[in-house]
Amino acid sequence: EVQLMESGGGLVQPGGSLRLSCAASGFSVGPSAMDWFRQAPGKGLEWVSTIYAGGKRTYAAAMKGRFTISRDNAKNTLYLQMNSLKSEDTAVYYCMYGEHRGQGTQVTVSS
Repeated sequence: EVQLMESGGGLVQPGGSLRLSCAASGFSVGPSAMDWFRQAPGKGLEWVSTIYAGGKRTYAAAMKGRFTISRDNAKNTLYLQMNSLKSEDTAVYYCMYGEHRGQGTQVTVSS
């Protein structure tokens, strides 16, 4: 059974950083394409970033240069390093594997 569990969210000031984690079970993150999405209050699901099986990484324009997606095959965990956070980054962040999604982790950027 595929399971995804996000963690690492919290309250951070504008300009700050957070690292989100997504612990996976039921499959191996290494040879898999995986995504980060987010959902801001009152808005739909927004794609953030994808890491492909071969290692290629892609980012939404608003996150490029600030966010970095990575994975640790030994820990079977996906990460999202978020720097230079802005208030508009406030959202629930989800990792996804195909149609599978975790419960999400809340990120709030506020002074």
